[in-house]
Amino acid sequence: MMNENGTLHESNGRYALRFERTFLHNPEDVFDVITNASYFSQWYPFATGEMDVRLGGHIAFDDGEGTTYKGTITKLEKPYLFGFREVDDLINISLQEEDKGCRMIFTHTFNDDSWAVNTAAGWHRCLDVLVQIVNGEPIKWSDNSAKLRDIYSKAFNREH
Repeated sequence: MMNENGTLHESNGRYALRFERTFLHNPEDVFDVITNASYFSQWYPFATGEMDVRLGGHIAFDDGEGTTYKGTITKLEKPYLFGFREVDDLINISLQEEDKGCRMIFTHTFNDDSWAVNTAAGWHRCLDVLVQIVNGEPIKWSDNSAKLRDIYSKAFNREH
């Protein structure tokens, strides 16, 4: 079983969280779930379900506290690449064929590393739910936020 924990990387003053997940499904099926607005809103934070899946298309977000904003799709190569800009952050999801399915590489690039531990813990949980959706399982959010923050705090050598 591969390590599903994310890693933190720094380059040119920006930071990137990188996660990998493997699926026993082909890239086409996983891509269809990732880019389906109703599924996307179940695993991606603040997603409203409004999504224009085309290069330059928009994804609507609502933080639940009165702020709404749009992301812009910057990469779209079915069934291997889906990327978008959310304010100043970049999200890139790539799928690579493997023997018995595919590997997903999820990368979140951002400026402020003070939130890296909390963000990594959050993405870890969100990607666990994405795996459940792709596998056709009922969605169950694990109550593991504190444990994940501890894991990432140690891994990134940061306080949380």
